Amino acid sequence: MLKIDDITYSVEGRPLFEGATATIPTGHKVGLVGRNGAGKTTLFRLIRGQLALESGGISLPQRAKIGGVAQEVPSSSTSLLDTVLQADTERAALMAESETATDPHRIADIQARLADIDAWSAEGRASAILRGLGFTAEEQLMPCSDFSGGWRMRVALAGVLFAQPDYLLLDEPTNYLDLEGALWLESYLAKYPHTVIIISHDRGLLNRAVQGILHLDNRKLTYWQGGYDQFVRQMTERRAVQAAEAKKQEARRAHLQSFVDRFKAKASKAVQAQSRVKMLEKMTPITAPEEARKQVFTFPEPEELSPPIINMDGAAVGYGGPPVLKNLSLRIDQDDRIALLGRNGEGKSTLSKLLAGKLNVQHGQIHRHSKLRIGYFAQHQVDELYLDETPLQHVQRLRPAEGQPKNRARLAGFGLMVEQADTVVGRLSGGQKARLSLLLATIDAPHLLILDEPTNHLDIESREALVEALTAYSGAVVLVSHDMHLLSLVADRLWLVKGGAVEPYAEDLDAYRAMLLAGDEPAKPAKVVEKPKKASRDEILALKAELRKCEERLQKISDMRDKLATKLADPALYEDGRVGELETWNKKYAEVMEAQDRAEAMWLKAQEKLEAAA
Repeated sequence: MLKIDDITYSVEGRPLFEGATATIPTGHKVGLVGRNGAGKTTLFRLIRGQLALESGGISLPQRAKIGGVAQEVPSSSTSLLDTVLQADTERAALMAESETATDPHRIADIQARLADIDAWSAEGRASAILRGLGFTAEEQLMPCSDFSGGWRMRVALAGVLFAQPDYLLLDEPTNYLDLEGALWLESYLAKYPHTVIIISHDRGLLNRAVQGILHLDNRKLTYWQGGYDQFVRQMTERRAVQAAEAKKQEARRAHLQSFVDRFKAKASKAVQAQSRVKMLEKMTPITAPEEARKQVFTFPEPEELSPPIINMDGAAVGYGGPPVLKNLSLRIDQDDRIALLGRNGEGKSTLSKLLAGKLNVQHGQIHRHSKLRIGYFAQHQVDELYLDETPLQHVQRLRPAEGQPKNRARLAGFGLMVEQADTVVGRLSGGQKARLSLLLATIDAPHLLILDEPTNHLDIESREALVEALTAYSGAVVLVSHDMHLLSLVADRLWLVKGGAVEPYAEDLDAYRAMLLAGDEPAKPAKVVEKPKKASRDEILALKAELRKCEERLQKISDMRDKLATKLADPALYEDGRVGELETWNKKYAEVMEAQDRAEAMWLKAQEKLEAAA
C-alpha cells in the first residue's frame, strides 16, 4: 500500500503540506481532489520522488512501478502502435534480446518471462487501447509526426495504460479526450488491476471509476470511501457539525468571559472568576470551516430575436474537397440547448465552425437572422491569448471607449479579480485563461453561444458555476464536451453527428453511454416510421418477465460488486504474504465490473423492447 506519513513541503515559502498523512490500499482507485493551487500535482511529484520532502515520508512496496503521463510523445517516424508497445520497457528489452541471445539457458529464461508477461498478446492489447482512445486501425500504423500535440498526448496516455504500472498517476487525463474517449477511459480505469490515483474535475469519472476520494484541503490529506457525490454529502454534513460546534463554543466562551469581566474585581467572586479564566485557557479552539469561495460566470443578456435564428436547408460543408457533412436541414431557436454527439472525426467541430460562420456552405442554404450575434469558444483559443498582456488589456482592446472600472467589473463577473486582472496571461493558471476566453467569447452578448470543450482546465466549482450561468442564459447554446455531468444538466436536445449527416438523437445520454460501453454505435434514427404491430398480451408478459430477469441479474451483480469492494477495503488483505490472494480478489472485481457492463446493456435492450411493444 501507499503510505503518506506526516509530510511537510513548501514552495517558495508557501506551505502546501503540513503534517499530512494518508494511506491508499493496494489496488484501490482513488480520486485526488482539492482547490486549484492546493498542491495536487506537487503530491504526484513527491510520490514519484522528483521532489525532496522537508519532513515525513512516503513509502511504497518494494520494486513497485510508478507510471504517469509526464509529456506528449515526441514527433517521430515511429508508428503509434510501435510507440505504445515500446512503453512496456521490460517487454521491449526482452524482445530485442531474444533476437541476439545465443546461450540456450538465457533463451529459455527470456521465453519463460515473455510468456509470464503475456508478451504475445501485447499487440492486440495495445491496439485495443489506441482504438478506445479514438485511433482507427489505419491511424495506428501512421507515424507520430502525422499527429498534433493533443493527439500525441493520447498516444502517451495509451503507452502508460499499456505498461500497466503498479501505481498509475493520472493528472487530468480527459482534457485531451472527447466524450467517447472519456467514457472508454472511465470504463478501463474501473477494471484496471492495480492502484490508480487520478486528479480530475470530471464528476462522472469520480463517481463511477473510483472507490475513494483523497481530499487535499488546508495542507492536510483526508481519505473518504465512495465516489465524489458521496464525498460531497459527507463533507457537507461534517462542515455543518463543525460550524455548529464552533458556534456553541463561541457562545460558551462569551459567557465565561462575561463572568470574568463582571466579577474579577470582586473579592467574593475572585475564586470563581479565576476558575473561569483557567477554563478559557484550556478550551481548545474549534475553527468554523471556511466557506468555499463562490465561483461565478456572468453572461451578458442578449435581446430576443424572432425564431428561427439559424435555419439550414440541404446544406453541405467541408474544406474544399468532398463535403464532410451534407444534406443538413436543421433549425436553431434562441431557447435551444443542443449537445453534439458523435465519434471523433465525424464532423462535430466542422458543424460548430459552420454555425459560427467560420466555414461557408458548399451546397444548399443557411439562413441566419439579420441581427444574430454569435459567440464561439474552442479550446485552442485559450492558447491564442496574448501571453505578455493582462486580462484587462485584452478586454480594453475590445472595449477601448469604456473605462477601466466597467472592464474590471466584467472580469470580476468571470471570477478574475484585481490581482488576476493585472497579471500577464502567461502567469495565469489554465482555469483562469479559460475564464478569460469565455469572457471574450460572450462580451458582445451573443444570441448563440457555441462551446467546444469549455470545461478543460476548469475545476469542479467552476464547472458548477458554468452550469448555473448557462441555465440562466437567455441565448441558444450548442455544446461539445466530454463532461457527461455538464451535458446532462445543460442540454435538452441531442444531435448525433455520424456518417456525414446530423440528425436528432431520440434516446438520452444514459442510453448513449450504455451503447458506447457495450461496443455498439448508436443507431441512426429511422426517417420513415411504420406503425408498429400491436403486441399481444402474452408477448408483453414475456417481455416483462425478461426485464425482471435482467433486473434481478443486475442486482445480483451489484451485490457481488459491493461485497468484493468491502473485501478489497479490508486492510488485513494488504499484509505481507497475501499478494496472491489480493491479485485473485482484484481479478474477480475486474470480472464483475465487465459483467455489470454487459448486464446493463442487456437490461437496456429489454427495457427498449418492452417500451416499443407497449
